[in-house]
Amino acid sequence: MKSKIALAFENCKKQKRAALITYIVAGDNTKNNSLKILNTIAKHADILELGFPHNTPIADGGQIQGSSHRALKNGIKLKDVFQIVKKFKKSNPNKPLIMMGYFNLICQSGENNFLENCKASGVDGLIVVDLPYPENKSFAKKCKKKFINFIQLLSPTTSMIRMKKIIRDSDEMIYYISMLSTTGGKLKVSPKKILQNYNRIKRINPKKNIVIGFGITNKTIASLKKADGLVVGSQLCKTITNSLKKRLNTAKVLDKMVYNLKKKLHELDK
Repeated sequence: MKSKIALAFENCKKQKRAALITYIVAGDNTKNNSLKILNTIAKHADILELGFPHNTPIADGGQIQGSSHRALKNGIKLKDVFQIVKKFKKSNPNKPLIMMGYFNLICQSGENNFLENCKASGVDGLIVVDLPYPENKSFAKKCKKKFINFIQLLSPTTSMIRMKKIIRDSDEMIYYISMLSTTGGKLKVSPKKILQNYNRIKRINPKKNIVIGFGITNKTIASLKKADGLVVGSQLCKTITNSLKKRLNTAKVLDKMVYNLKKKLHELDK
Protein backbone atom coordinates (compact mmCIF):
# COMPACT_ATOMS: atom_id res chain seq x y z
CA MET A 1 0.00 0.00 0.00
CA LYS A 2 1.40 3.37 -1.06
CA SER A 3 1.84 6.11 1.53
CA LYS A 4 -0.09 9.38 1.31
CA ILE A 5 3.22 11.13 0.63
CA ALA A 6 3.95 8.88 -2.36
CA LEU A 7 0.39 9.38 -3.68
CA ALA A 8 0.74 13.17 -3.40
CA PHE A 9 3.88 13.12 -5.56
CA GLU A 10 2.19 10.81 -8.09
CA ASN A 11 -0.71 13.22 -8.36
CA CYS A 12 1.64 16.18 -8.95
CA LYS A 13 3.55 14.27 -11.62
CA LYS A 14 0.29 13.57 -13.44
CA GLN A 15 -0.27 17.33 -13.43
CA LYS A 16 3.34 17.82 -14.63
CA ARG A 17 4.33 20.13 -11.80
CA ALA A 18 6.32 20.22 -8.59
CA ALA A 19 4.63 19.46 -5.29
CA LEU A 20 4.07 22.47 -3.05
CA ILE A 21 5.15 21.74 0.53
CA THR A 22 4.35 24.31 3.21
CA TYR A 23 5.80 24.70 6.69
CA ILE A 24 4.34 26.38 9.78
CA VAL A 25 5.03 25.97 13.49
CA ALA A 26 2.41 24.19 15.59
CA GLY A 27 0.74 26.56 18.03
CA ASP A 28 1.70 29.78 16.23
CA ASN A 29 0.29 31.86 17.67
CA THR A 30 -2.36 29.69 19.39
CA LYS A 31 -3.49 26.07 19.01
CA ASN A 32 -6.74 27.14 17.39
CA ASN A 33 -5.08 29.59 15.02
CA SER A 34 -2.47 27.11 13.81
CA LEU A 35 -5.22 24.55 13.19
CA LYS A 36 -7.20 27.16 11.22
CA ILE A 37 -4.11 27.97 9.17
CA LEU A 38 -3.43 24.29 8.46
CA ASN A 39 -7.02 23.66 7.36
CA THR A 40 -6.94 26.75 5.12
CA ILE A 41 -3.63 26.19 3.34
CA ALA A 42 -4.36 22.47 2.91
CA LYS A 43 -6.67 23.49 0.05
CA HIS A 44 -3.60 24.50 -1.98
CA ALA A 45 -0.57 22.72 -0.48
CA ASP A 46 0.16 19.16 -1.58
CA ILE A 47 2.06 18.21 1.57
CA LEU A 48 2.15 20.06 4.89
CA GLU A 49 5.07 20.28 7.30
CA LEU A 50 4.30 21.14 10.91
CA GLY A 51 7.15 22.12 13.18
CA PHE A 52 7.08 21.22 16.85
CA PRO A 53 8.43 24.35 18.58
CA HIS A 54 11.86 24.32 20.14
CA ASN A 55 13.73 26.94 22.19
CA THR A 56 17.26 26.22 20.91
CA PRO A 57 17.06 25.45 17.17
CA ILE A 58 20.19 24.85 15.11
CA ALA A 59 18.89 25.26 11.56
CA ASP A 60 15.98 27.70 11.88
CA GLY A 61 16.44 31.33 10.94
CA GLY A 62 14.79 34.37 12.54
CA GLN A 63 11.34 33.96 10.99
CA ILE A 64 10.83 30.37 12.19
CA GLN A 65 12.43 31.20 15.54
CA GLY A 66 9.83 33.98 15.92
CA SER A 67 7.02 31.51 15.23
CA SER A 68 8.45 29.03 17.76
CA HIS A 69 8.84 31.78 20.36
CA ARG A 70 5.16 32.76 20.04
CA ALA A 71 4.07 29.13 20.33
CA LEU A 72 6.26 28.42 23.37
CA LYS A 73 5.19 31.69 25.01
CA ASN A 74 1.61 30.44 24.76
CA GLY A 75 2.58 27.20 26.51
CA ILE A 76 2.46 24.79 23.55
CA LYS A 77 3.61 21.30 24.52
CA LEU A 78 4.26 18.21 22.41
CA LYS A 79 0.89 16.75 23.44
CA ASP A 80 -0.78 19.90 22.03
CA VAL A 81 1.02 19.41 18.71
CA PHE A 82 -0.40 15.89 18.45
CA GLN A 83 -3.89 17.25 19.22
CA ILE A 84 -3.53 19.76 16.37
CA VAL A 85 -2.47 16.96 14.00
CA LYS A 86 -5.33 14.71 15.10
CA LYS A 87 -7.94 17.45 14.58
CA PHE A 88 -6.43 18.40 11.22
CA LYS A 89 -6.44 14.78 10.04
CA LYS A 90 -10.09 14.39 11.02
CA SER A 91 -10.97 17.08 8.46
CA ASN A 92 -8.23 16.21 5.93
CA PRO A 93 -7.65 12.44 6.16
CA ASN A 94 -5.89 12.15 2.79
CA LYS A 95 -3.63 15.20 3.06
CA PRO A 96 -0.05 14.17 3.96
CA LEU A 97 1.34 15.82 7.10
CA ILE A 98 4.99 15.71 8.13
CA MET A 99 6.15 16.71 11.59
CA MET A 100 9.50 18.47 11.74
CA GLY A 101 11.70 19.20 14.74
CA TYR A 102 14.62 18.24 16.94
CA PHE A 103 15.57 14.91 18.44
CA ASN A 104 15.94 15.92 22.10
CA LEU A 105 12.16 16.42 22.36
CA ILE A 106 11.66 12.95 20.86
CA CYS A 107 14.26 11.58 23.28
CA GLN A 108 12.57 13.22 26.27
CA SER A 109 9.22 11.77 25.21
CA GLY A 110 10.79 8.36 24.53
CA GLU A 111 11.19 7.15 20.93
CA ASN A 112 8.51 4.47 21.13
CA ASN A 113 6.03 6.70 22.95
CA PHE A 114 6.64 9.51 20.46
CA LEU A 115 6.04 7.21 17.48
CA GLU A 116 2.90 5.77 19.09
CA ASN A 117 1.55 9.32 19.38
CA CYS A 118 2.53 10.03 15.76
CA LYS A 119 0.67 6.94 14.59
CA ALA A 120 -2.41 7.64 16.75
CA SER A 121 -2.70 11.25 15.55
CA GLY A 122 -2.13 10.49 11.85
CA VAL A 123 1.41 11.78 11.17
CA ASP A 124 2.64 10.60 7.74
CA GLY A 125 6.29 11.57 7.96
CA LEU A 126 9.06 12.92 10.17
CA ILE A 127 11.99 15.25 9.59
CA VAL A 128 14.44 15.28 12.50
CA VAL A 129 16.90 18.07 11.80
CA ASP A 130 19.64 17.07 14.24
CA LEU A 131 19.59 13.30 13.70
CA PRO A 132 21.83 12.71 10.68
CA TYR A 133 22.63 9.55 8.76
CA PRO A 134 23.84 6.96 9.80
CA GLU A 135 22.98 7.79 13.44
CA ASN A 136 19.29 7.90 12.41
CA LYS A 137 19.18 4.34 11.02
CA SER A 138 17.75 2.75 14.16
CA PHE A 139 15.06 5.42 14.59
CA ALA A 140 14.25 5.35 10.85
CA LYS A 141 13.60 1.58 11.11
CA LYS A 142 11.21 2.19 14.00
CA CYS A 143 9.40 4.79 11.85
CA LYS A 144 9.10 2.31 8.98
CA LYS A 145 7.47 -0.28 11.26
CA LYS A 146 4.81 2.33 12.08
CA PHE A 147 4.40 3.20 8.35
CA ILE A 148 5.79 6.68 9.00
CA ASN A 149 8.19 8.09 6.39
CA PHE A 150 11.54 9.15 7.84
CA ILE A 151 12.77 11.94 5.58
CA GLN A 152 16.53 12.07 5.09
CA LEU A 153 18.44 15.32 4.52
CA LEU A 154 21.07 16.09 1.89
CA SER A 155 23.14 19.26 1.52
CA PRO A 156 25.54 20.76 -1.06
CA THR A 157 28.47 19.40 0.99
CA THR A 158 27.22 15.79 1.14
CA SER A 159 29.78 13.58 -0.61
CA MET A 160 28.70 11.32 -3.47
CA ILE A 161 29.56 8.15 -1.46
CA ARG A 162 27.50 9.33 1.51
CA MET A 163 24.70 10.56 -0.77
CA LYS A 164 24.31 7.13 -2.38
CA LYS A 165 24.02 5.47 1.03
CA ILE A 166 21.45 7.99 2.27
CA ILE A 167 19.33 7.69 -0.88
CA ARG A 168 19.53 3.88 -0.75
CA ASP A 169 18.18 3.87 2.82
CA SER A 170 15.58 6.63 2.33
CA ASP A 171 11.79 6.42 1.98
CA GLU A 172 9.70 8.15 -0.71
CA MET A 173 10.87 11.70 0.02
CA ILE A 174 14.33 13.22 0.46
CA TYR A 175 14.92 16.83 1.51
CA TYR A 176 17.73 18.69 -0.30
CA ILE A 177 18.98 21.79 1.53
CA SER A 178 19.71 24.23 -1.30
CA MET A 179 22.47 26.25 0.39
CA LEU A 180 24.65 26.44 3.49
CA SER A 181 22.53 28.70 5.63
CA THR A 182 19.80 28.77 8.24
CA THR A 183 16.22 28.91 6.97
CA GLY A 184 14.87 32.20 5.69
CA GLY A 185 18.11 33.46 4.19
CA LYS A 186 18.22 34.99 0.72
CA LEU A 187 19.11 32.53 -2.01
CA LYS A 188 22.93 32.69 -2.09
CA VAL A 189 23.25 30.20 -4.93
CA SER A 190 21.80 30.67 -8.41
CA PRO A 191 18.71 28.57 -9.24
CA LYS A 192 20.71 27.15 -12.16
CA LYS A 193 23.43 25.87 -9.80
CA ILE A 194 20.84 24.48 -7.36
CA LEU A 195 19.16 22.56 -10.18
CA GLN A 196 22.53 21.25 -11.39
CA ASN A 197 23.18 19.85 -7.89
CA TYR A 198 19.61 18.59 -7.72
CA ASN A 199 19.89 16.75 -11.06
CA ARG A 200 23.14 15.13 -9.91
CA ILE A 201 21.29 13.76 -6.87
CA LYS A 202 18.23 12.77 -8.90
CA ARG A 203 20.33 10.65 -11.27
CA ILE A 204 21.37 8.38 -8.38
CA ASN A 205 17.81 7.06 -8.10
CA PRO A 206 15.21 8.78 -10.33
CA LYS A 207 12.38 6.97 -8.52
CA LYS A 208 12.98 8.83 -5.25
CA ASN A 209 11.16 12.14 -4.74
CA ILE A 210 13.62 14.89 -3.94
CA VAL A 211 12.37 18.24 -2.67
CA ILE A 212 14.29 21.49 -2.34
CA GLY A 213 14.12 23.67 0.75
CA PHE A 214 15.79 26.87 2.08
CA GLY A 215 15.45 30.17 0.20
CA ILE A 216 12.19 29.22 -1.55
CA THR A 217 9.87 32.24 -1.79
CA ASN A 218 7.27 33.60 -4.18
CA LYS A 219 10.19 35.23 -6.05
CA THR A 220 12.32 32.08 -6.43
CA ILE A 221 9.77 29.27 -6.62
CA ALA A 222 9.13 29.49 -10.38
CA SER A 223 12.85 29.20 -11.21
CA LEU A 224 13.10 25.88 -9.31
CA LYS A 225 9.85 24.25 -10.37
CA LYS A 226 11.59 21.40 -12.23
CA ALA A 227 12.18 19.75 -8.85
CA ASP A 228 9.85 17.04 -7.53
CA GLY A 229 8.79 19.40 -4.77
CA LEU A 230 9.55 22.78 -3.19
CA VAL A 231 9.32 23.68 0.50
CA VAL A 232 8.18 27.16 1.56
CA GLY A 233 8.50 27.85 5.28
CA SER A 234 10.11 31.10 6.42
CA GLN A 235 7.98 33.17 4.08
CA LEU A 236 4.84 31.73 5.67
CA CYS A 237 6.19 32.39 9.18
CA LYS A 238 7.09 35.95 8.20
CA THR A 239 3.57 36.45 6.82
CA ILE A 240 2.08 35.18 10.10
CA THR A 241 4.27 37.66 12.03
CA ASN A 242 3.23 40.59 9.84
CA SER A 243 -0.46 39.69 9.89
CA LEU A 244 -0.45 39.48 13.70
CA LYS A 245 1.25 42.89 13.94
CA LYS A 246 -1.35 44.42 11.63
CA ARG A 247 -4.20 42.48 13.31
CA LEU A 248 -5.25 40.89 10.03
CA ASN A 249 -6.99 37.54 9.53
CA THR A 250 -3.88 35.34 9.37
CA ALA A 251 -5.58 32.32 7.79
CA LYS A 252 -7.10 34.51 5.07
CA VAL A 253 -3.76 36.18 4.28
CA LEU A 254 -1.98 32.80 4.05
CA ASP A 255 -4.79 31.35 1.95
CA LYS A 256 -4.09 33.95 -0.73
CA MET A 257 -0.34 33.58 -0.45
CA VAL A 258 -0.27 29.76 -0.75
CA TYR A 259 -2.78 29.92 -3.61
CA ASN A 260 -0.40 32.24 -5.50
CA LEU A 261 2.59 29.97 -4.79
CA LYS A 262 0.67 27.00 -6.21
CA LYS A 263 -0.33 29.09 -9.24
CA LYS A 264 3.36 29.71 -10.04
CA LEU A 265 3.93 25.94 -10.19
CA HIS A 266 1.08 25.56 -12.68
CA GLU A 267 2.29 28.34 -14.98
CA LEU A 268 3.83 27.22 -18.25
CA ASP A 269 7.31 28.45 -19.18
CA LYS A 270 7.14 31.22 -21.73
